[in-house]
Amino acid sequence: MADRIQLTGLLVRGHHGVFDFERRDGQDFVVDVELEVDTSRAAKTDDLAHTVHYGELAEGLAAVVAGDPVNLLETLAQRLADVCLADSRVSAATVTVHKPQAPIPLTFADVAVTIRRERA
Repeated sequence: MADRIQLTGLLVRGHHGVFDFERRDGQDFVVDVELEVDTSRAAKTDDLAHTVHYGELAEGLAAVVAGDPVNLLETLAQRLADVCLADSRVSAATVTVHKPQAPIPLTFADVAVTIRRERA
């Protein structure tokens, strides 16, 4: 069983959505990721170089959310999973993208898409 590193509640402004006003005005997105990675070497050496630097991970994820707009949360989630899997120590990544201000004319708590991707 792989160890897990989690980063939750990363709040980033983005311009994603199918409607013109979403792309024009933007809105907040919240990202949660869970990485499956063997942390035993990092634990043994107490060396950051042997694990995922979650500060750098957060910056990479934020750059994607704040970057080029996409229509679908599914597409955004895949791009975020690609960032996670760019680190060769990550064997799998689960990514949830929340869109709490989605344009739904009803009262709701959240809209989210969750994907899990494994290293091929």
